[in-house]
Amino acid sequence: MPNNDPKARALADGLAAAEPLPGNETALEGDGLPLATAPGEPTTPMSRSYIFWLMLASFGASIAMMVPLSYGIAVRITELAPGHEEVLGYITGTAQAAYLVISPLVGIWSDRTRSRFGRRSPFIYLGLAIGVVGAVVIGLAPNLLIVGAGWVLGMSGWSIAGAALQTLQADKLPEKQRGKVAALTGLMTQVAPVLGIGIAYAVSSSTLLIFLVPGVIGALLLAIFPLIKPEGSSVSLARSGEMTVKSVVSSYGFNARKYPDFGWNWVGRFVFFVGLYFNTTFGTFFYSQRLDLPVREVAGIVATVGMIGVVAAAAGAIVGGFLSDKLQRRRLFVMLAALLFVGGAVAEATAWSLPQIIAGAVLMQLAIAVFATVDQAIIYAILPERDQAGRYMAVTQFAQKIPSAVAPLIAGVVITIGAVGAEKNYTLLYLVGAAFALIGGLIILLKVKSVR
Repeated sequence: MPNNDPKARALADGLAAAEPLPGNETALEGDGLPLATAPGEPTTPMSRSYIFWLMLASFGASIAMMVPLSYGIAVRITELAPGHEEVLGYITGTAQAAYLVISPLVGIWSDRTRSRFGRRSPFIYLGLAIGVVGAVVIGLAPNLLIVGAGWVLGMSGWSIAGAALQTLQADKLPEKQRGKVAALTGLMTQVAPVLGIGIAYAVSSSTLLIFLVPGVIGALLLAIFPLIKPEGSSVSLARSGEMTVKSVVSSYGFNARKYPDFGWNWVGRFVFFVGLYFNTTFGTFFYSQRLDLPVREVAGIVATVGMIGVVAAAAGAIVGGFLSDKLQRRRLFVMLAALLFVGGAVAEATAWSLPQIIAGAVLMQLAIAVFATVDQAIIYAILPERDQAGRYMAVTQFAQKIPSAVAPLIAGVVITIGAVGAEKNYTLLYLVGAAFALIGGLIILLKVKSVR
């Protein structure tokens, strides 16, 4: 496990260590979590009630984001351009690319926000407002161009809110709770899409409600969190230098030589998520083809498979988070996740029956839960500069968002290789995804040194 002493960690990186000056700490606010004029390694544990409301907020961000991504947009494509499922990759990829451009700017803005409501809470509200507008636009869109524009709004909004929640965890979580809290919030992100698709299917007679109901649920849960568990004032926090054009440009990257573990984890995470998005973006169309069902009827199958997968996701989150905390090992669980993902991807690549599809989906759900939980804990441990947590969390998200933008575009080409008639080559797509996931796990296992 990483050394949590600030001096030791600074010396290990070849940096000058700096201790907070006596008297810099403010009184405890909000949930009893300390606010400091110079943010450092958090030490005060989160209370159970804080974790509970954080879990609900994470559930809200996930249900609002994932229902359109995994089901709703596919329905709209089927309505407006039947037979052109490759458009899904173009729409999701474009939205991800748009968010990539703005995310570091939002991170810097968040880091520099000084208000009595804190640094992160204002962005929860900003994100949910934009997300709801996007949901309405997609639901009412008369053509695919407007659907794409609506998803740029929706994707950006829910991502801003979700990033604010993750940065709050980076600000406040001590090392001994990182695995557990990442497990619990990660579990919510696994459960939310499954329940959300079930809800969307129940209101599928109305295209607008497919988008609006999950969006409203997500917005309400996000809005409640800062009200019940206030972040606390950030007015007394010191600013980290002036904001210049050079500092903005540099915020899109980081010094990999200065922070090698952060760099290698970024690369491993990037490669793993390429594999993940290869094997999840076209899930609705994959089920439709392999089970010979109309796309609109697939929601019931997706929800059923997902509900079974929730059990696997719960097991993965608990094993990955709680057990990695107890054993003080993270990288081993990342590699385990990669191997499980390979098993699930191979099973689905060769599946033409519902039982085998379920088996593959369960393995993949388990793998994703383990990886997401443990790698999140690794990120919190190796975060380079905590006074710029928003910026570095945005850079971390590049390792997920770039694949989510690029992989669907490439996947849209891969499924046409060797395709026969209207049947796309999902076998090749899922096998290539498995290879990427395995390589990503190996990179983190072999190259991230300061975390066991």
